[in-house]
Amino acid sequence: MENNGKLQNQDGFRSQWGFIMAAVGSCVGMANVWRFPMLVSKYGGLTFLIPYFIFAFIICQSGMMEEFSLGRWAKSGPSGAFGKAMENGGKPKSVGEWLGAIPIIGAFCLATGYAVIMGWVFYWTKMAITGELTAMGQDMSAIGGAFGAVAPEADSLGEAIKMTFATGGANNLWIIVGVIVSLLIMVMGVAGGIEKSCKIMIPALYVLFIALAVLMIFTPGTSEGYKYIFTLNPEGLKNPEVWVYAFGQCFFSLSVAGSGSVVYGSYLGDNVKIRQSAIICAIMDTSAALLAMFVIIPAMASAGGDLGKGGPGLMFVSVLPVFNSMGGVARLIVIFFYVAILFAGVSSVINLLEVPINFLQDQFKLKRWIPTVIVHAVSLAIALMIQPWTSQWMDMVSIYILPLGAVTAGIMFFWIMKKDTAIAAAQLGSEKPVMKWFIPFGKYVFVPLCVLCFVLGIAWGGIG
Repeated sequence: MENNGKLQNQDGFRSQWGFIMAAVGSCVGMANVWRFPMLVSKYGGLTFLIPYFIFAFIICQSGMMEEFSLGRWAKSGPSGAFGKAMENGGKPKSVGEWLGAIPIIGAFCLATGYAVIMGWVFYWTKMAITGELTAMGQDMSAIGGAFGAVAPEADSLGEAIKMTFATGGANNLWIIVGVIVSLLIMVMGVAGGIEKSCKIMIPALYVLFIALAVLMIFTPGTSEGYKYIFTLNPEGLKNPEVWVYAFGQCFFSLSVAGSGSVVYGSYLGDNVKIRQSAIICAIMDTSAALLAMFVIIPAMASAGGDLGKGGPGLMFVSVLPVFNSMGGVARLIVIFFYVAILFAGVSSVINLLEVPINFLQDQFKLKRWIPTVIVHAVSLAIALMIQPWTSQWMDMVSIYILPLGAVTAGIMFFWIMKKDTAIAAAQLGSEKPVMKWFIPFGKYVFVPLCVLCFVLGIAWGGIG
């Protein structure tokens, strides 16, 4: 088949730029907004950013390249790719195919938790546009009460399900809206749905965050926030916690989990430059997190606020009274902020759900709309039931499943596949030879770091 960077006979990305936008969308998620600024604040500006930049380079030049290359080489998602890698290394293909279930399950479960959070985002965005959020001003009891009404909490999954059936669901309507939006995008295919939507959402997200960051510069009282961001405490760099949480945040932000990146890689044409794409994705993901930081930390500083523990409470509750205190531009800031988050969330969800959709389509040779509807329907049903247990659900997935997917994909590519095959897969499409240190770096740095992420995540109750 002739391949000039487009997949002529099957659905796939039609350009390297479209792929990059989709891949960036998979990386730029709500944790860039609610967790990254909190960690920068907690661990001291540059004291946290320096380790983060180091890990971004490590993961970009190993894990991201590996997953994109593995998917394109196998022309398949995790199950098919792992099976083909095992076969290439002289091992049972079926074992790899079964191991591919780990990242598929992880992506589906994470997307299901995201569906609940997306319901919150859609609801908050609606209230931002109508002016309801701005009308609450700085009344924390009103803001907290409004969020608590759509995001109740339960101590166990059983209790959560009982609460959902007893109350009819806290935020059913907007969860359904979020899932329908994802369905409408994805049923149009990779090129017609995912690529086209990300080409709109991701640039728009950056424009909105840049506009917000510029507005913060001219907001009184934000100077202390900027000073703090550029603070470096050499002693702080000796704190292992700084490095562990910098790694955890970077690891999950760059979406190395053996799932979405492998699937997106499988849709690539042969002349797409893998290393260049990975570098651009890492830079854009990091820049999105930095833009969120340049909005939230100065804003909180202007009001003498505390970033607290991050999480949804920061994004939906803590920053709102701060934004609402900014005079005539408050409503504009609130709208920009939540629309940007909406785009980040939708682009992440479609990446995650593409993993099980790709698997079902490949396994059963179905027309795309059938697995797309099935996956969205099942995800929606579970999301509606787990609403009050979303935090624990997301912790379970991120601690126990996602790192295992990354470890397995890394082992398949760097340890199982023949070295020449792996190098050729990463080299394809680029005139420059792949780095000589690429394979040993992946073997002895990236894969052990993935194992460490799994172990520390369990020991510390989550690091990303």
